[in-house]
Amino acid sequence: MLDEEDQFTPDISLDSGDIKLDTGDEHYVNSSLKPTPLENPLTESSVSVSPLQEESGLESIIKTGFVAYERMPMLENIFDRFIRFWTSTLRSFTNDDVDVELKSMQSLRFGSYIDDVPKKTVFAIFKAKEWNNLGLLVLDTDLTYVITDILMGGQSSFQRESSDDRQPTALERTLIDKLVMLVLADLSEAFSPVGDVSLSFERVELSANFAVITRPLNAVIATQFSIEINGQRGNLSVVIPYATLEPVRDKLSQQFLGESVGHDSVWEDHLIKEIMETNVTISTVFEEAFIPLSKILSLQKGSVLKLPHKKEAPYRVRLECDGKPMFYGTLGKIKDTQVVRIDQRLIPPADDFKTIEDFGVLSQQFVPQ
Repeated sequence: MLDEEDQFTPDISLDSGDIKLDTGDEHYVNSSLKPTPLENPLTESSVSVSPLQEESGLESIIKTGFVAYERMPMLENIFDRFIRFWTSTLRSFTNDDVDVELKSMQSLRFGSYIDDVPKKTVFAIFKAKEWNNLGLLVLDTDLTYVITDILMGGQSSFQRESSDDRQPTALERTLIDKLVMLVLADLSEAFSPVGDVSLSFERVELSANFAVITRPLNAVIATQFSIEINGQRGNLSVVIPYATLEPVRDKLSQQFLGESVGHDSVWEDHLIKEIMETNVTISTVFEEAFIPLSKILSLQKGSVLKLPHKKEAPYRVRLECDGKPMFYGTLGKIKDTQVVRIDQRLIPPADDFKTIEDFGVLSQQFVPQ
């Protein structure tokens, strides 16, 4: 047989304008006390204070936006591949100078992320078919404006006025759809080393209220890319729930170097060679019969068990390794040696065992055809 990260807790301290009253039993804090004119200077003024609400540790954990979650080192390599693919695709798509770089990658709750997204943002929802879950692309207004302007014959060097916060037109949305599909194609290719996945475009939303892909408290990985086209910058974010990555979580959690995504061909070839030279025990099963336990317990020396095999018929036997059937054959004799002639092979051909993963098939239960 072949063989979380510390949660950030902000330091909450009283500013110089805060007033803390110690009554012995409770602490009162009012951080917004400002001098106000007295309604009647002859009367005694009073200042109201409010009690400091102390949160329990559980409440703090629930309310925090960032989450401590299992690291996935291979994701950074996946997104490096995506940057190379997307840079080449975007250059061909716009016929302009393009530079793409990874800006940030963080784990946080989906509700915290979506609440901080600016207005006038384009949300593109996609589905990972093989993983049976959703993801989200977030395109800011700068990126969508530059792309649509270039594709409609404008110049990316044109400076857009900050007051231009209109919603995209139907034609612009068509171009955005095309852009999103190109992103998803490259993102699917970037994930290919850890598993075959097809990221299909579902729909575009212009409101965060309709761009919900998971529950607000569920953890997501939000990765932001900065895209520069002829001096103009925009941002593209890829938001993937941890639940979506669950089918390939083990592979994404590995440490690795290079494009081989965790495979060292020299070591793998050596390991396969050693496996091939490993001695295994083969058991030959002649007959099987169902016998009551009471009879088994009553067997003594000299007892005889009657088997269903007939004397004239050839002995049909089964060859097993660790309880797994591997061959069927016929028992015979060559000179004074008992032999078994293989009549049926249950395991795959020897040529199918080329990688370490291929040997996992030997743990399956093979059924004769």
